[in-house]
Amino acid sequence: MPVDALVPNDPRVEEKFFTFSDNIKYHYILAKPAGKPTATVLLVHGFPDLGMAWRYQVPYLLSLNLQVIVPDMLGYGQTSAPKAIEEYTMKNISAHMAGLIKEVTDQPIILGGHDWGGIVVWRLTRYYPDLIRCVFSVCVPYWPPSPVKVTMEEFLARMPNFHYQRQLASGEAEKIVDKSPESLRGFLNGIVGGTTPEGGLAFTIKTGIVEENLTKIQAAQLATPEIIDYYVQEYTRHGMNGPCNWYKTRSLNGDDELVLAKEIPDFKFKLPAMLIMADKDAALPPHLAEGQEKFFEGPFKSELLQNSSHWAMIQCPEEVNKHIGDFIKSVLGDELKASL
Repeated sequence: MPVDALVPNDPRVEEKFFTFSDNIKYHYILAKPAGKPTATVLLVHGFPDLGMAWRYQVPYLLSLNLQVIVPDMLGYGQTSAPKAIEEYTMKNISAHMAGLIKEVTDQPIILGGHDWGGIVVWRLTRYYPDLIRCVFSVCVPYWPPSPVKVTMEEFLARMPNFHYQRQLASGEAEKIVDKSPESLRGFLNGIVGGTTPEGGLAFTIKTGIVEENLTKIQAAQLATPEIIDYYVQEYTRHGMNGPCNWYKTRSLNGDDELVLAKEIPDFKFKLPAMLIMADKDAALPPHLAEGQEKFFEGPFKSELLQNSSHWAMIQCPEEVNKHIGDFIKSVLGDELKASL
């Protein structure tokens, strides 16, 4: 049976806005169960995505009597897309998410992220531990803050799977995608499985966006035409500058990491945590999760999806939902049982 998924303008969710400051406003959807929710979940997406990345997870979490907050992150969709790169640091994004949590609930939340959202949730949990009851990340392990600043070249020498980040941080990628509506549509189709008739890709981890292929990319394999139309609509609001700004923060994040690393050199998470990796994730292969246990004092679960790319939540929604559900049930226990 197909896994239930949200669609654009789905009547099961409310469209909301949260103003963090004069120049920062977030668009988010809020899904509420029929009765009093047992707990609240915040889901954080990555690049190049939207809150709709979690479309297969929201109905499932609602079925567990959970309230769900899903923002479009800074630079995306109807959320503000400032030009200033400093707005996109992990410390600032964490402060935004802390504000959003407090806007919706006065109780600690269940926190989940994917891609850049995975990095956000680990840092948010470090900056605001009192707001988080448990945390999970899809495809992104926890990396402790570096006690020394690391340049892009040093980073790529250690992590060759991330060479595409050089293009995304350079300003070149946004110019390529924003060149025409056809380029944007080709990029968004190509990210989730669309190829040229000859099998050419829109994006590779070695070089990033393949400009000459964009206008020849065919329909996505992992998203319906309706979803792609929605993504095109939302990306047309601001273009690619905001999404790419996340990749330009290495030096600024490095400054904040120095402080975090110095504060608690041997930091370990004390709350329940889960990491879900995907066996066919080209950028973030499973071996990157080796040794994660040493960063956790509290209960830690590690799961590996089979035959899944980086886009695990939409490619393997049933398996991802089961892992998330089992994890949440292990944390909430009798509270959840009493509400179901």
